Amino acid sequence: MSTDQQVAPPAAQQPERFENPGLPEHRGRLADLDPRAAKRAERQVALIFAISALASVVAVVAYFVIPLDSTLGSVRLSNLILGLGLGVGMLGIGVGAIYWAKTLMSNVEYIEERHPQRSDAETRQVAADMMQHGVEDSGIGRRPVLKGAVAGAAALAPLPFLVPLVGNLGGDWNVSKFRHTLWGETPEEFSGQLPDGSLGRRLAIDPTDTPIKAADVTIGSVFHVIPHGLNEAEHFYEEKAKAVVLLVRLDPTILKEPADRQDWSYDGIVAYSKICTHVGCPVALYEQQTHHLLCPCHQSTFDITDQAKVVFGPAKRPLPQLPIAVDDEGYLVARSDFNEPVGPSYWERLK
Repeated sequence: MSTDQQVAPPAAQQPERFENPGLPEHRGRLADLDPRAAKRAERQVALIFAISALASVVAVVAYFVIPLDSTLGSVRLSNLILGLGLGVGMLGIGVGAIYWAKTLMSNVEYIEERHPQRSDAETRQVAADMMQHGVEDSGIGRRPVLKGAVAGAAALAPLPFLVPLVGNLGGDWNVSKFRHTLWGETPEEFSGQLPDGSLGRRLAIDPTDTPIKAADVTIGSVFHVIPHGLNEAEHFYEEKAKAVVLLVRLDPTILKEPADRQDWSYDGIVAYSKICTHVGCPVALYEQQTHHLLCPCHQSTFDITDQAKVVFGPAKRPLPQLPIAVDDEGYLVARSDFNEPVGPSYWERLK
């Protein structure tokens, strides 16, 4: 063994407790020593909180001022300002709180001896006094400017969350909004005439809005379709979100159609809503060999040979089917609207 190797003393020679070396001498900060520096730091913290509050207000104002149903650019601008306002508002509160703690709150280190988990009454009172001392040391009571600034920023920060939530969902939590789509509307310029003389909204390829003929749909082909003329709808995004449909042509012999749906398809062509009945994700993955539609979000799987029934995953009901036919010019048309609300199953509970 090397002569310079250190060997720990026997346990019997070790002291029961080591002497506390203590803490180095505390060095005061500029704000601790100079009242003017403390006042300057206080104004800086208040300014940070004010910027946070202003960002939250700008986000809320932008939500109401910028229209969401005019152009794609306005939607992007609204989302950008909302996101920036929300981010700056939350960031400002965090930065302000940290800067406040670093410049104005006590930075003295305290040592507390270890003790049993349950302290005696006297020790618990000491801890309570220390907490009270910390509150007093933060200066919240004698710094009304900071108190008002942090309270205002904290009160306004949630508004970019709450205002769009209430504004967008307040009136739309109504099953009628999801029961009716543009497939049920038949403007003459966008519709075709059925053999019985009635009109049906033509199916058009998304996004070109080109009407599609039955002869153009071959077995195994898939088309994403929308109501013809949807691009001219007043609320384009809302209406498209409800009306998007997946069109597929199958061998008619493998279709399992109940008696009340015999006229909902045409020569093996079937049309189903693309909106998953689980949480509303787009069901757009078609497995040609199994004839299954797959939702990429939570893997709900629907069998389009059997009324788009659920064969796997968390969805609780089939995809709504769009009844289709062919007009007098050979174009595919919707015989009527969906016979049930599109989208997640929870809308059904609002009846």
